Amino acid sequence: MRLLSVNVGLEEPIEGAKSSGKTGIFKRPTHGPVRVTKDGLAGDEISDKENHGGVDQAVYLFGSPDYEWWSEELGRELAPGTFGENLTVSGLESAGAYIGDRFSIGSAVLEVTAPRIPCVTLAVRMGDPAFLKRFRRAERPGLYCRVIRPGEVAAGDPVESGAYSGERVPAIELFRVFFEPDPDEVTLRRHLAAPIAVRAREMNERRLARVLERDAETRSIV
Repeated sequence: MRLLSVNVGLEEPIEGAKSSGKTGIFKRPTHGPVRVTKDGLAGDEISDKENHGGVDQAVYLFGSPDYEWWSEELGRELAPGTFGENLTVSGLESAGAYIGDRFSIGSAVLEVTAPRIPCVTLAVRMGDPAFLKRFRRAERPGLYCRVIRPGEVAAGDPVESGAYSGERVPAIELFRVFFEPDPDEVTLRRHLAAPIAVRAREMNERRLARVLERDAETRSIV
């Protein structure tokens, strides 16, 4: 795999999305090396910090196979950064990645923490009110990563991957379970055993607590 593009964006006005009226989803390719810190890429701005960014979702990756699929699906060429990703990577299929897998890019090392869950800003960005449903059905979410080792990255850098040795949770499984109304205890515990992003962890902990409470109530009735 190889890094095709490094993309950053500044806050820009956007209509029909967040109440702030601003977004950082409009990423554009940069030239030359870019510093990667635990908080993300230098020069990249995030508007909705409640749902995006943070050390567990510091860098967003999207792969060329997914771009090719979407270009055919939408009937037009899509430029790097269209999906709001920081790094566009050749040969990376997000559906084949696992939570905890690592990518060495330039002098930086990243660790997969979560799939991207689509929000209304993405639908506005793509100019399609139905895009959230299309994105969900496509199951090509891209990957959020935490920064294990800060460094510099630049277009053309080789990308080396390493498999996580702990609980193997496919990123696409986390994506699917997000939309399930009632995931089971075993699945939730598996996900919590993996190094998932803090937002996903907090949500799964709440869901697990509800499952355990419901099961306890059922046993008390019996």
